[in-house]
Amino acid sequence: MSGSWWTMGEVFEPATGDGVVGPGTGGGTNAEVVRAEEVRTAYAGLLQIRRISGSAPAAWERGQPVRAVALTLEAAGIPPSALTPGGERAATGYRVSSGPRPGTAHIEWLGPPGSGAPTEAGARLRACVAALDAAGGWDALLYRGERGRRFVEVEPLG
Repeated sequence: MSGSWWTMGEVFEPATGDGVVGPGTGGGTNAEVVRAEEVRTAYAGLLQIRRISGSAPAAWERGQPVRAVALTLEAAGIPPSALTPGGERAATGYRVSSGPRPGTAHIEWLGPPGSGAPTEAGARLRACVAALDAAGGWDALLYRGERGRRFVEVEPLG
């Protein structure tokens, strides 16, 4: 298996917050129901890998922390940010990217201009930390960076 989860014969990619907003988002559309089931299936698979390997995070997670952290946040019901087809921020939510060191991840709370994302970032990032703490295996710390912008750095425990 490569970096992606396989579900029902198709490749599953966790939402990192850099995906493009598609038509029919919002309001419980069929696509959202299907996506929610795919997330549940992928996360259940991740938990099974942890049970079988006896480690949290599992080797797959350690090798791909951005995907593992994004899957955990999405499974916890935290919304990802998204982009327009033109590359502009279109939705408020988390964005997971590679951290400053190998094997780490960086989480920020982003949204389109005027969305209030910077104001709500502290509380929403604390929810991200809580979701990762509940999942186990991750050390997630909230920081305040340049110009007071908040972010979370995540690394595997142990």
